[in-house]
Amino acid sequence: QVQLVESGGASVQAGGSLRLSCLTSGFTTTNYCLAWFRQAPGNEREVVATRDKGGLTTYSDSVKGRFTISRDYAKAHLDLQMNNLKPEDTAMYYCAAQPTVGGICIGGDRDFLYWGQGTQVTVSA
Repeated sequence: QVQLVESGGASVQAGGSLRLSCLTSGFTTTNYCLAWFRQAPGNEREVVATRDKGGLTTYSDSVKGRFTISRDYAKAHLDLQMNNLKPEDTAMYYCAAQPTVGGICIGGDRDFLYWGQGTQVTVSA
């Protein structure tokens, strides 16, 4: 059974950095798209970054140039390095996995089958 466990959330000041980590386990295939989503109170869940099996990454416009998604196969986790944080980055951050043919990333959040419990990031001005 696939399990995703996030960690690394914290309260920081604007301009600071955080590194989120998602420990992954239970994968029986490498054909997965992995992603980070976030949801702020009163807002819809939005995709932050995705990484497909081949290493192709995508980012939302709001985080492009500031966030980096990466996968450490040896340590079995998916990371999100967040630099130059802004108050509008405040949200609960979720790691998610989407099994797909060839491990490509397609569709939206409703296509992701597995989710972690989330880790809170709070950025103060």
